Amino acid sequence: MGFFNKLFSSKPETPIDLSLLKMDMHSHFIPGIDDGVKSIEESLSLIRAMKEMGYQKLITTPHIQAEFFKNTPQIIKKGLDELKIALKLANIDIEIEAAAEYLIDEGFEEKLENHELLYFGDKYILVELSYFMPYPNLTTVIFNLQLEGYKVILAHPERYSYWFNQIKKFEELKDRGVLLQLNINSLGGYYDTVVRKMAEQLVKLRFYDLAGTDMHNVNYLEGLKIAVKTKAFELLLSTNPLINSKI
Repeated sequence: MGFFNKLFSSKPETPIDLSLLKMDMHSHFIPGIDDGVKSIEESLSLIRAMKEMGYQKLITTPHIQAEFFKNTPQIIKKGLDELKIALKLANIDIEIEAAAEYLIDEGFEEKLENHELLYFGDKYILVELSYFMPYPNLTTVIFNLQLEGYKVILAHPERYSYWFNQIKKFEELKDRGVLLQLNINSLGGYYDTVVRKMAEQLVKLRFYDLAGTDMHNVNYLEGLKIAVKTKAFELLLSTNPLINSKI
């Protein structure tokens, strides 16, 4: 039985196989420092489930924002060290690293200037935008990041409502070398129908470079189980130039 036949079988007992992706680069597994998991036990449960789905490597990316989540590299590293110890004690053998999901806000440019940014792999950096309006200095920020050698990944572009029906915005970002990361759950309608349709459109255009879970809690896990059985996810895997397995 081929990979897609196994993955998209309607039989409930068929295990989900995401080994083709190998790596997830967007999650919130360090307890108590953002809106992700609340305890080590919750984190271990979710990570165990992701390993069973075929993930071999995880990059956990706590929020860093000027207003709400004022995390630092030191806070994140300490949390990662504690999580690694817990994983070892629980006999969960999976590679895990930490970076961050940076909101491009008034404090972000200062962090860039002070060389305080967390990244993974070959200087990949995960950024997000406000859900209310794009950052007014976005183009300059992207240019300055790239000038410092960063490979910019924009998290969940399908969720920015101010760019719905503005495909040209995404074309401009890709022309500037920005990588686009899908939240897989978007394809299952986890957020809402409009987000799902936007994600499907970007999949059809082959605009996505990475697919991430943005795992926060068990609700996200259940949403993932739904999303990976959609035709849009099958199309994503077969047509979009995903680089998850190459990082």
